[in-house]
Amino acid sequence: MNYIQKSPWILHYDGSSCNGCDIEVLACLTPIYDVERFGIINTGNPKHADILLITGAVNEQNINVVKQLYDQMPNPKMVVAIGICACSGGIFSECYNVIGGVDKAIPVDVYVPGCAARPESIISGVVKALGLLEEKIAKKAS
Repeated sequence: MNYIQKSPWILHYDGSSCNGCDIEVLACLTPIYDVERFGIINTGNPKHADILLITGAVNEQNINVVKQLYDQMPNPKMVVAIGICACSGGIFSECYNVIGGVDKAIPVDVYVPGCAARPESIISGVVKALGLLEEKIAKKAS
């Protein structure tokens, strides 16, 4: 993996979940798992984010928020769907207001299944997204 010129920034958004995956995403930021060793910085501003981490399903209430976050991110950008709810709707897929996984609203680059997704899996997905981001940056430069 070549290294991109700046530290990639991630933005985490919880769609509609039980918060199990959210806890695991936060665990990735602790010294035990230390996702920051890959140069990743957590941000709360979509205008600074390179990678969008989404947990939970997309529903009628949050679909516009998900689209707005995605649209506010600069190109090139990556989306990582974390947990089975973000991948396909999961246990909430039969709920009256659930549209489904994140890919029903915006393009998804990496899927990290699990209920709840383990920190190791999340980090693996983020690293895969970093590799894809580097490819997009290289294509844009050439």
